[in-house]
Amino acid sequence: MLAILTLIAAQAPPQNECRHDTSAMMALDERGFDQTMSGGWRTLADAGCDAQAADLIAEWRSNHPANPRTAGLLQWHEGQLRANAGQTARAIMLFEAARKPAEEDAGFGWNLYVDGSVAFLRRDLVGLDTARAKLAALPRPAGYAPIGADGKPRAYAWPMNLNILDGFVACWNRPYKQAYACAKPATKTLPPA
Repeated sequence: MLAILTLIAAQAPPQNECRHDTSAMMALDERGFDQTMSGGWRTLADAGCDAQAADLIAEWRSNHPANPRTAGLLQWHEGQLRANAGQTARAIMLFEAARKPAEEDAGFGWNLYVDGSVAFLRRDLVGLDTARAKLAALPRPAGYAPIGADGKPRAYAWPMNLNILDGFVACWNRPYKQAYACAKPATKTLPPA
């Protein structure tokens, strides 16, 4: 038992790495808090403080009015961090809440990604395989041509998030955080002209 506790303690980040300025975090706008790859909640996650980062997202969400267009993404990120921290039931609840209405998701497969992620957390390999197969068969929506910040066509992988579900299948017997890391980088292509 002592060996297990020692191993757990060795994997946990030192408490001082999980400290953050809550007031400064709460003052960030949504882009600064959620979409800056080297700032916001990601500073805690990058330090291995997944549970603390999830709590910070929950607090930020409770202190800011929900943007209907992006609220699901914040729930999703909190859910991922809770899954990383082994808080499976809470992660599933947040993933389910991040689903998009059918008309908004039509042709894009976000909800199939949710299905596969939830199936992984529930240890439902058949459900994961089913969601993965449906996502893999999803054709690229006609006319979908994302534009980058520079105004030029942006390369993207299709179907989106298939590489993540592939990682879950490849690393089925591992915890969420490790299985998520099994995803191979998605091959990005420019949309057809």
